Amino acid sequence: MFAVGLTGGIASGKTTISDLFAKRGVPVIDTDVISRGLLEPGEQAYAQVRAHFGDDIVDADGRIRRARLREIVFNDRREKTWLETMLHPLIYQRSLDTIRRHKRDAYVLVVIPLLFETNFQPLVDRILVVDCPAAVQIERLIARDGIDADLARKMIAQQMSNEQRIARAHDLIDNSRDGIDLDAEVERLHRKYHALASA
Repeated sequence: MFAVGLTGGIASGKTTISDLFAKRGVPVIDTDVISRGLLEPGEQAYAQVRAHFGDDIVDADGRIRRARLREIVFNDRREKTWLETMLHPLIYQRSLDTIRRHKRDAYVLVVIPLLFETNFQPLVDRILVVDCPAAVQIERLIARDGIDADLARKMIAQQMSNEQRIARAHDLIDNSRDGIDLDAEVERLHRKYHALASA
């Protein structure tokens, strides 16, 4: 099963790119979606998070307050480390299981925002990085999540730099400015991945 890992900094445009692959019939496996699922009531990770952070971490319906959890972990490195150590092995295994279910497809796209930071490279055969300057990421984060610039900067600072990601990429999409024909870029890569998967 040929798998392409899509990564990039927060608010770099990974969802836009993955949606363009999905439009072409490519199965998309998103580790953020898997992570959110693992925090749903009844899941193992949900129970661990609630036991660790206390009842304050859940809302009136008993669901994890994601905004509160994000605020905690991006302001306390120890809590971030605890959460990642607990969650990442579960995300890895669920991602691997999902990839294996798509063996009839030419290839799958696996969206892994923290691909290098989590050492998830063994999941994929090729790495596609979406590049976007930090200043643009901050603008998009503030607009998208309704957070202040300070938290946006903290979130970006705790990820690998764009330069480090690019150095490890097989393929690159520049999403740094308006007017870039992202659809054409995805079409070019889609043909390339089909060829690589067939080989």
